[in-house]
Amino acid sequence: MEFELVAPCHFGLEACTKKEISGLGYEISSVTDGRVCFRGDELSVCRANIGLRTAERILIKADEFKAETWDELFEGTRAVAWEELLPRDARVWVANATSVKSKLFSTRDLQRIIQKAVVTRLQAAYGISGRLPMDGADYPLRVSVYKDQVLIGLDTSGDSLHKRGYRKHTVKAPITETLAAALIMLTPWNRDRILIDPFCGSGTFVIEAAMMAASIAPGMERDFTATAWQGLIGRRCWMDAYDEARDRAWAVDRAGLSESLSIQGYDIDEEAVRFARQNAELAGVSDLIHFQRRDIRELSHQKPYGFIITNPPYGERIGEREELPELYRILGERYRGLRDWSMYLITAYEDAQRYIGRSADKNRKIYSGMMKTYFYSYLGGKPPKRGEADR
Repeated sequence: MEFELVAPCHFGLEACTKKEISGLGYEISSVTDGRVCFRGDELSVCRANIGLRTAERILIKADEFKAETWDELFEGTRAVAWEELLPRDARVWVANATSVKSKLFSTRDLQRIIQKAVVTRLQAAYGISGRLPMDGADYPLRVSVYKDQVLIGLDTSGDSLHKRGYRKHTVKAPITETLAAALIMLTPWNRDRILIDPFCGSGTFVIEAAMMAASIAPGMERDFTATAWQGLIGRRCWMDAYDEARDRAWAVDRAGLSESLSIQGYDIDEEAVRFARQNAELAGVSDLIHFQRRDIRELSHQKPYGFIITNPPYGERIGEREELPELYRILGERYRGLRDWSMYLITAYEDAQRYIGRSADKNRKIYSGMMKTYFYSYLGGKPPKRGEADR
């Protein structure tokens, strides 16, 4: 069966998700703010859940229609052939509903009416006069209403795809795994180049980079809601997709990669460094990353053409904001001491460029949750030949 699939992603980073989906070989049908849609079959659902680094989840689009009244919402939802997607015993509910710039704005009423319409359709389709059994697998729905256009999707992922399973220990203000992966993809870093995160925290940037270098699929060690489904997506599809992912990882020469790869995570907080090491172990990349307790004042490297990719502090706690000018001044000073390096940082601190001492070559505005942040790009030199003189 062919589906229209929806991959929600971080607003402003749709290009990263689009590139990933195209890389899997699937046809992009549309790209809108915070969403990439593509065509695929049952195996596509499995491969996308396991392999996409920047998508938040994978939805099967049930339908999209316009609704300005509650009656239109009910009838539009009831018109969907839910019996083709949901079994008789499906435990179906509206897990999430959002409404922006629409006449129907009550999310609680959206959930209630859509739930009622789906149940009404299933009762008629399966000839059930009373309550549906709802004692089978979970089939959560997610609803988005934007300018009166209703999109209903069947959630195949369950927990958000940023939950890779490795980050059991976190420190303050961690960056999500999906956002970290997308930001790395916005840079020209590759595994032939040095990468340092001097504010590594729980290690998300360096762990995501190491997983990319080792071809470790982000969802290879976790389950998804749709793995429990019967009929719509067979167990064989999941087994094939997991096997594909494992084959790609096993094809990598880990001994050789461990020798050649230079990824380093530093933090002044000893507990953060310990957490980062433990997370890297869970992610299966502890052999590929060097962690060390190190102050930003000690940031240095003799070799040229490396990369800094980091999420420095930006005063999220009372009393810390007064320390930011000095911290960013030191970061800028240490960066200027590196030869032909590039630096990429995400921060909500609006005076970052001022204290770094140089305007960024590029500045991208990104929303991390509800917080407005900036992704600053400081471009360094390029090595004369790829892979030469950069280790």
